[in-house]
Amino acid sequence: MKKLMILSFAIAAGSATMPLHAQEPQETMVVVGSRTPTQISQIPGAVWIIEKEELQQQLEAGADLKTSLGRLVPSLDMAPEGRTNYGQNLRGRSVQVLIDGMSMNSSRGLSRQFDAIDPFNIERVEVLSGASSLYGGGATGGIVNIITRKGRAGGPDWRTEVGVTTGFNRSSDLDRRIAQSVSGGNDRVQAYLGTAFQDNGRQFDGRGNEIFPDLAQTDLQDNRSIDVLGNLTFQLNDAQTLELAAQLYRSGYEGDRGVYFPHLDAASPSLADAEIRDGYRSDRDPATDRKMVNLQYHHADLLGQNFYLQAFHREEEASFQAFPYPVAGGSEFRASQQNTELSGLKALFDARLNERIGLIYGLDVDRESFDASQMTFDKAVSDATGGLVQEQASIAPRYPGYRIDTLAAFAQLDWQATDAVKLSAGVRRQHSDVEVDDFNGIPGGENDYDATLLNASALHDFGNGHQSWLRYSQGFELPDPAKYYGRPGISVGANPLSAIETDQVELGWRYQGGDWAAQAAVYYAWSDKALEINSGDLSVDVVDDRKRDYGLEGALTRYFSNGLEVGGTLHLVRSEQENDEGGWEKRDARYASLSSATAFVGWRDHVHSARLQANHTFDLEDDAERKIDGNTTLDLALSRQTDFGKFSLGVQNLLDESYSTVWGQRAAMFYSPYYGPEYLYDYQGRGRTYSLTWSMDY
Repeated sequence: MKKLMILSFAIAAGSATMPLHAQEPQETMVVVGSRTPTQISQIPGAVWIIEKEELQQQLEAGADLKTSLGRLVPSLDMAPEGRTNYGQNLRGRSVQVLIDGMSMNSSRGLSRQFDAIDPFNIERVEVLSGASSLYGGGATGGIVNIITRKGRAGGPDWRTEVGVTTGFNRSSDLDRRIAQSVSGGNDRVQAYLGTAFQDNGRQFDGRGNEIFPDLAQTDLQDNRSIDVLGNLTFQLNDAQTLELAAQLYRSGYEGDRGVYFPHLDAASPSLADAEIRDGYRSDRDPATDRKMVNLQYHHADLLGQNFYLQAFHREEEASFQAFPYPVAGGSEFRASQQNTELSGLKALFDARLNERIGLIYGLDVDRESFDASQMTFDKAVSDATGGLVQEQASIAPRYPGYRIDTLAAFAQLDWQATDAVKLSAGVRRQHSDVEVDDFNGIPGGENDYDATLLNASALHDFGNGHQSWLRYSQGFELPDPAKYYGRPGISVGANPLSAIETDQVELGWRYQGGDWAAQAAVYYAWSDKALEINSGDLSVDVVDDRKRDYGLEGALTRYFSNGLEVGGTLHLVRSEQENDEGGWEKRDARYASLSSATAFVGWRDHVHSARLQANHTFDLEDDAERKIDGNTTLDLALSRQTDFGKFSLGVQNLLDESYSTVWGQRAAMFYSPYYGPEYLYDYQGRGRTYSLTWSMDY
């Protein structure tokens, strides 16, 4: 299989995830490249469009949203496989996740951006690789913009989906889902309402062993989620539209299985020999709760320009499970809950100065508020029950609360210099005021920081399906006030945070025509500051640490007239940091991205489809000899369309490989031995599973 994959990778060097038939012109309008509807052929950068059919095929094989995207977008790391998407970078750097242009990121670096929406409510996903400041901070590696489903005139149109997934290990090894939507309307008003429910069972590795819970970031075993998303679109007149969307999302643990530690009340307490048992209950369970409202207005001729206005509000509550902290006499279990509110307003004008020159400019305003608590559990009860029963003893602040007010102005100029050459340049200036609360007797305070980000690009269209571009861009990572402040000796007023800027250059090429679709880019990104996690108290420092990432991303698909498709993706990345002697060495394995590749062969007609796909993550070892082992899995997806809907059968991890997830290996480096033995954090990958799905549009 390795030889087959190597051959496929050689064929796939430099390609693109494209629509079903390459010979059909790509007319999809995307907003991820410029914040206004733009054809992909006008964007000087690597853009990847994942249509709902492509996404659905991955989901029907048994993958979740972040896993599916990691396999379809070359430069997006393979998924960690639990609840968290920590370390799932784009081009080796952080990714900004949006839902309909509204950011799921925040200054407090929680990595649950994909635990935010059920794929049933997704129309497509737009991905822009590379550093960008289009939507503010967090996109030093790129942007993932999730576009939700909308209503259409006519109907009502109904859609139903039912599915089960199991590895046939025990009766508890069963995931169930059901989803329903309705949409419709007339020429003036269109509506959509979709509800998706998922109930997961236990999970087992390739050896048939029950997978230990992810104690650090939580996982999705015995997890129940519900996503309710609705929107109304009003065509006010020929020039004006108004869209109101709202979402309620909850994803949380609902089981009674937990980790039992037999030596908590021993003469010499330890966390050794833990096992999974029934009888778990806790006063705080892992969960993600999110409420969102998004209002978008468009005027096609305001002062002779296109005008876009977006107002949004997001409330998010992230809860974690009991985690062992070392104290005198053994371990004390605590669990945090972290709350974020984000409200904002975005205004944008799109003006045509003449036939060849366009100008986009606007303002962004937002306010982010954060607070967190930590529940400490009764040690006597925890010790007596081996950690299965966690009863509240006290609650105290976990991090200092903060409020950040941000004002940003931006402008982007495009010049169609010739019929073949388009030049672009832009700037974004952002100012943030930070107010930090008092915390555990440590005074808070106020400060501010600024960021100025530039970009410039050149796009050449050869007129025969080929395009190439050269781009320079800057993005910045949001500093984390919650983990930086609230420590003795760190004065808020005297220690202002700064935006951690990343510079990037890339050279890219894409082609679409005939029976081929391809896209590739080489890139080089660098920065001179970084956020560094302290293993002892898990706080962060902003350090002078020069980093660089460089690599190649690409994908290729070959379409045959008989419905056969062959292709793959490839991402080769190397991440380095400067050492004390001024030389470059491999970046710490806890943070560096792994190179990855996929290869597939598929076939489809109007009734049937089949796809066999290999997913490979390469090994990684840093200069301190910390090593992350890669893995290879094989997936199969089959479907048949009937008069009674579509039936799909998927097999994930077809060869039943046993492996430790990338996140599990990183977590062991982060938390062991200080927080317990390595095996507690080495989160395992799921073994072979079978998924059966029925769906119908009517």
